[in-house]
Amino acid sequence: MIIDIHTHVWPEKISSKAREHLEGLFNVKMVGDPTLGTLQEFMHRNNVDISVVNSVATKPEQVPGINDWLFKQRSENIRIFCAMHPGYSLWREELKRIKENGDGIKMQPEFQNFYVDDAANDPLYAEIERLGIPLLFHCGKELSHNMLVHSSPDRIAKVIQKFPSLKLIAAHFGGFELWDEVKIHLLGKDVYMDTAFFFHFLPKEQIRELILGHRPDRILFGTDFPLIDQRKDIEFLQSLDIPSDLKRCIFSDNARELLGIN
Repeated sequence: MIIDIHTHVWPEKISSKAREHLEGLFNVKMVGDPTLGTLQEFMHRNNVDISVVNSVATKPEQVPGINDWLFKQRSENIRIFCAMHPGYSLWREELKRIKENGDGIKMQPEFQNFYVDDAANDPLYAEIERLGIPLLFHCGKELSHNMLVHSSPDRIAKVIQKFPSLKLIAAHFGGFELWDEVKIHLLGKDVYMDTAFFFHFLPKEQIRELILGHRPDRILFGTDFPLIDQRKDIEFLQSLDIPSDLKRCIFSDNARELLGIN
């Protein structure tokens, strides 16, 4: 089984605008249209069993509408990490809806302009922790390299220290382009890290060392589709010189346990 914990799609009516904006912002070319249909085509082509769609609300008022759409997309092979914004005042009610209808939460500190360890967010994190909802943060630098880093590994470490039972996923293996800091602050700790946009930015041996240095039950396979073709990252992980049982944990077992998938 292969589970991709980190993908993105948009409703078809706004997908072209989203693609144009993000390709310009990040100076990248998407591998396909950022729609659910295209994602499912890639999943079928690459033998991906389940993909988790992550959505971000850049404004507080977007939260319920984004999640209404996500709830309708959820299926056996599509799971959803719902939108939440730290400025959304009705977050308690929304967390109840997410618990009942979703699989997790995605927050993007750079786009949402908040520091992950800001104490103002403690009540939100505490309730997410109490409900047992996985929370995925974008971590580290952005591809645009023109935004402040609000989600550095040292700040993530402060969150997990304050909320030790929070099911926190630090995307991009703990911090995009901040992997030396990941080694200092996060490696080996009780925090999930996904592999989205991680495999192709370091020498292969350094990637191997980082993976082997972290808890084997806390690494999740993710691609950041449609920025990366799932096949590219699948083949990379398959070729990596690590134990086969660890590959199985990364590809599926850890995500199955986290998401409650039999």
